[in-house]
Amino acid sequence: MIGLLQRVAHARVEVEGASVGAIGPGLLVLVCAERGDSEAAAGRLLERVLGYRVFADAEGKMNLSLRDVQGGLLLVPQFTLAADTHKGMRPSFTPAASPAEGERLFEYFVALARKSYDCVETGRFGAHMQVSLTNDGPVTIWLRVEPN
Repeated sequence: MIGLLQRVAHARVEVEGASVGAIGPGLLVLVCAERGDSEAAAGRLLERVLGYRVFADAEGKMNLSLRDVQGGLLLVPQFTLAADTHKGMRPSFTPAASPAEGERLFEYFVALARKSYDCVETGRFGAHMQVSLTNDGPVTIWLRVEPN
């Protein structure tokens, strides 16, 4: 599974003009399931997301995790993170999980996140979403847990 973490001052997802998820300071994470991913990969990615140290401590060093700062977590499904861009001028999405499997793993990831963390908001799988954010830093980090 892939998670693209963005440390944000605030972020919001809209579908058809209505807000479906919004957070203040925290992490916006674009989430993608790849072919061969499992619940174990989802659990490992979530642990990395919640524990990854991307927030500044008192000395300004990135030593604090989302759990440490108790920020918001906005999870947005985005299958395009699995794009194969090695050839041609159009991405191939064959590395991505099928839509049904991608949705199942995203929903599993969200359910796990809500059991493990208090402030979780989401986008909507399969919807045309407008995502707005103010990237804080900017800090953007690509995390990948290999399919197992």
